[in-house]
Amino acid sequence: MKERLQKFLAAAGVSSRRGAEALIAAGRVAVNGTPVTAQGVQVDPERDLVAVDGRPVERRARHRHLLLYKPPGCVTTLADPQGRPTAAQYLEGVRERVFPVGRLDWDAEGALLFTTDGELANRLAHPRYGHRRTYLAKVKGEPPAAALERMVAGVRLEDGPARALEAAVHERAERNTWVRVAVGEGRKHLVKRLCEAVGLEVLRLFRPEFGGLSVERLRPGQFRDLGPEEVRTLRRAAGLEGGPAPGPVSPLALPRAARRHGHGPPAPPTAGGGAEDRRRHGRGPPAHRPDATAPGTGARRGSSPRPAPARPGRGAAAPARGAARSGTAGARPARPASAPSGRRSSRASGGPGRRGFPRRPGRGGA
Repeated sequence: MKERLQKFLAAAGVSSRRGAEALIAAGRVAVNGTPVTAQGVQVDPERDLVAVDGRPVERRARHRHLLLYKPPGCVTTLADPQGRPTAAQYLEGVRERVFPVGRLDWDAEGALLFTTDGELANRLAHPRYGHRRTYLAKVKGEPPAAALERMVAGVRLEDGPARALEAAVHERAERNTWVRVAVGEGRKHLVKRLCEAVGLEVLRLFRPEFGGLSVERLRPGQFRDLGPEEVRTLRRAAGLEGGPAPGPVSPLALPRAARRHGHGPPAPPTAGGGAEDRRRHGRGPPAHRPDATAPGTGARRGSSPRPAPARPGRGAAAPARGAARSGTAGARPARPASAPSGRRSSRASGGPGRRGFPRRPGRGGA
């Protein structure tokens, strides 16, 4: 059965549908040894030999789908010419060539899907199919009801009219408010621009789920593979598999954004990162820390502590002051009870008082 060349390349995991069209236009794709630059060419996967940059392309027997909790502070791309951190750098250990479905802004966080199935990615990301996207926007103060109604009714942006499918108060904080905003397209900075158009200042943007797949139990920078039932749910939502399409996720089932505790986003693993990178993102045993000097002691953590100085009990003579100043390590030697004290009491000796006057004898005095 024949199909369009860009659809075949996307299904084979070479790139997304748009990326395949760019490869064809650049003359990098050949069918049966003949370069192809025209869009819409039909190929038969069973008979035709398709190659990209001279390498044969075969349809994948099985695709891989990953859900990443994208942290803020990285771009949604496979490589960035400016050298900024990318979301793909968090997919440590993934050997397949996966690409993101849609995008999240640099400072946005939450659910981001990666897949090798280009046709599925195109169906979920293309505005033609109107796939629902739900966001939680933390706005400053209390949003007026009229502002949320304007977002649903529609506003005019610099690139054309836009509207939200839903805009409602999700949760109130001490000084700010989480607003639940659902849109049907993935235009750049769409949620932020919708909020700004009605006078709302966005402090934080979080996408709790995508296609019915939640980032619950994932920390920022962590990812997981999708199960077979989750993949079928995605394909039904994209219209690639029969069965009822899943409805929107209940607001009560939406997870909260991860707490930051005053820290910034986790740094992405370095290329070929080792155990330290896996521990940093919650995928490894706890890191071993070298011994460090414990505060207030002379011992290092993990080593045997020094014995504490012995304190005299009741009735025992106090230690000599000279021993404390001598720098001798270890316990201070106690003075024998029979030894005379270095500072004899004037009360016991009957000598003069502090100002030279005779001291009255005490109870045990002479």
